[in-house]
Amino acid sequence: MADIRHRTKKPNLRLWLAGGWIVLTLVAALLAPWIAPHDPLAQDLLYGRLPPFWIEGAEPGFWLGTDSLGRDLLSRLVHGARIAFMVAFAAALAACLVGSTLGIVAGYFGGWADRIISRIVDIWMSFPPVLFAILLVAVLGTGLHSVIIAIAVIDWTRFCRVIRAEAMVQARMDYVESARIAGFGRIKTMIDEVLPNVLPSIIALLSLEMGIAIIVEAILSFVNLSVATDDPTWGGIIAEGRLSIHQAWWVLVFPLVALFLTVLSFSQLGEGLKQRFDPVLR
Repeated sequence: MADIRHRTKKPNLRLWLAGGWIVLTLVAALLAPWIAPHDPLAQDLLYGRLPPFWIEGAEPGFWLGTDSLGRDLLSRLVHGARIAFMVAFAAALAACLVGSTLGIVAGYFGGWADRIISRIVDIWMSFPPVLFAILLVAVLGTGLHSVIIAIAVIDWTRFCRVIRAEAMVQARMDYVESARIAGFGRIKTMIDEVLPNVLPSIIALLSLEMGIAIIVEAILSFVNLSVATDDPTWGGIIAEGRLSIHQAWWVLVFPLVALFLTVLSFSQLGEGLKQRFDPVLR
């Protein structure tokens, strides 16, 4: 009994830790104009490469130090989180809506619908995702909207394949057959019976996709294909920090830590939510 209680508490702890970090980062991103200690674009070469507050030589007010141009790193990280979360929510939601809809249709109806959708997914997934994203952004032009469209166009297949498999399993369940016998139409059965049972998987995939979208945006901003303005992005800060790693390691390390913890939190949040709401796992 003690072992069972231990197993049920572990996902809850993981869920709270992951959700706490995401909420904290999201609140910081939303309140960035008010809580950031400095203008993220303000340059002052006299304060270039100042270390974090606990290292000798730090200046008051620059908690995480500055980059080579004297810009406050904490302010840039907080403002960079705004772009990261905007891409995460918009791109992941768009990919989820398209991919999950096609996946449920393919898995539930089967037949020619399944064959057509499956062939499209196979062709789509034959392209390397990161290179495909770079190509799309290069064609569409740099900018936040281009990044969101590129990620959604690429990653809808992830939802489609997983939800298709889930819908195929649910379509063979007794409750689906009972709904048909009761006179429910196929569309109504799919929406009222199949969709609620694949929803935990959709939630888990949506949370995971948010983390993936943040990584893709960071990669694109690292190669200067994300936002067209001087707005700070995590990938852009990492690219700057790579050039001065020996003189100011904190410019590279802190955005990498923020990126890692955010992506990991989205992944763990998705798994925790699925275990919490999936009746089979419960």
